[in-house]
Amino acid sequence: MDPTQLYNLQFIMLIGIFIIGFITFLSGVIILLTGAWGKELRTTLEQTNRLAQKGLTDEVSGLVGNAASLLASINELIKTRNGIGIILISIGGILMVIPCWFVLFKLK
Repeated sequence: MDPTQLYNLQFIMLIGIFIIGFITFLSGVIILLTGAWGKELRTTLEQTNRLAQKGLTDEVSGLVGNAASLLASINELIKTRNGIGIILISIGGILMVIPCWFVLFKLK
């Protein structure tokens, strides 16, 4: 195989890895920006707060307990979405740094 063809093949593969890393990074950012602040989530939180306040004023302990468990579930959902977003950003960053490092130091 001709050395220039091998060089071109390596360069094309590195560009592909960089593009995959950029897409992964971008999807992690999108998840962090939109996932935690979605309209449905805000509506659910508002309704749960109203439900808990009504339960406190009407002295219905079961209602307050259910509302508290719903709030805890929503908080776990937010943490999970944030975790997924952070992992995608980290993996995307690594996939973008490796080709840059390889081009700068190995393909000379």
